[in-house]
Formats: sequence, structure tokens, C-alpha cells
Amino acid sequence: MSFHRYVALGDSFTEGFGDHDATRPNGVRGWADRVAEVFAARIDDFGYANLAIRGRKLAEIVAEQLEPALALDPDLVTIYAGANDILRPKVDVDRIVEQYGEAIGRLRATGATVLVFTGFDLGFAPVLRHLRGRVATYNELVREVADEHGATIVDYWRRREYRDARLWDVDRMHMSAAGHERMAAIVLDVLGVRHDISPAELGPLPEMDRKQRRDADLAWARTHAAPWVQRRLRGTSSGDGLTPRYPTLTRLPAPVPG
Repeated sequence: MSFHRYVALGDSFTEGFGDHDATRPNGVRGWADRVAEVFAARIDDFGYANLAIRGRKLAEIVAEQLEPALALDPDLVTIYAGANDILRPKVDVDRIVEQYGEAIGRLRATGATVLVFTGFDLGFAPVLRHLRGRVATYNELVREVADEHGATIVDYWRRREYRDARLWDVDRMHMSAAGHERMAAIVLDVLGVRHDISPAELGPLPEMDRKQRRDADLAWARTHAAPWVQRRLRGTSSGDGLTPRYPTLTRLPAPVPG
């Protein structure tokens, strides 16, 4: 299967946060860029747009990104939205997925292939595991939306390999470069696209005793969790002031080795 106009919508997951690259817009690369690079290497007239911005909630993604995406007349769209809603103290999961379904319906009506994601299983995460039931409800509703509109789905919930800490960035909320690389391969596999992405060998996990783990958790809370909570209290977002990385169809250059 080949595509010529790929548009990626969403939040930090799709923007590429955690896959750091100072040479790229917003300082990140991400799985969507990696998918686009595979197509660009094979298709002469391929174009890629990434409208995702970190911190965006589902309604914001629909309001800000849907119409620009439709205007680009894509034949492939990936969209992941809702994670930032689920992390809030209160959320109407039925309502946000209803909005999600409306957006996916409009995208599918163009004839484009639309790929969506379930949320990741937080059951193993010490701080966020209390949200597991909420994520499971969201996921089942997303699966219904995908069935209704004929969307393709990456079932992130079932990807148990992502319980490996080496696939996550230091903030423990975003995938690392290795995690993004693996996700690019998963997306291409689900789309039935041949590729030569071979996930890198992961280095050994550091061995820590109970005190070292506790100290690491405290350091994480001070450095990453506390600022996140403060932004919620102030009503600000890590994406404030940012613009889409690739707002128009672009041909990405081949990545620099290493």
C-alpha cells in the first residue's frame, strides 16, 4: 500500500515529544516523521504534514487541526487524541469520544485511510495506574468508532513491550527515541507497508535497590510531575506558543545516520 499525502493530527504523542532532535521543528522527530521518511524514500510526489501540538486536549485538536487537515486533501491520516483529557481530574469520556467519532467520520468521508490508536495500559505505572479503568473505557469507545467508520487501529493497549522503561523518556509520560522508532514500525506494519525499520537493541536496565528507586521517584516528582501539576493549576500548557511542526505538505529530507 502506498500513500502520497500524509497528515498527522494530535498531541505530544504525534508531535514526537521524547524523540529529541534539535535540527527539527520544535526540537523533536517522532514516530510520524519516521513513517513519513519511509514513504518519502519510495514515492517521488510524497508530502507530509504534522499538525500535532503537545498538551492539546481532544476538543482543541478537532477545533484547530481538523479543517486544516481536510484542506490538504490527505489520502492517509493518523490521529490520536484524548490522552490529555483522561489525565484531568474530571472528564466525560463518552462526550469526548463522540467528538472524536464525528471528526473521524469527516476524515473517512474523504476516502482517506484513517489510523487511530487506543490508549496505553497504565496498569503498571505507579502514579497513574488509578486511571486504568478510565483508559479502558475510552479504548472500547474508540474501537466502536473505528468499527463504525472503517478506520484502521493500532491497539496500543495490548503492546506489552511498552512496559519496558527504556521505551520511555525521562519524564515517564512520553516515549523515548527507541519507543518512537518501535511505534513507527508498528504503524507501518498495521498499514501493510514494507519497511526496514529494525528497532535498536536496548541497553541494560540499571539495577537499583529500594532506596535508589525511591530517590529516583522523588527526583522525577520534583522535575517532571510537579511542573505538570502547576501548569494544570495555572491553566497553561506545554504547547502554549507552539505552532505545527509541518503545517503544509512537506518532503522530509533523509535522516542523518546516527
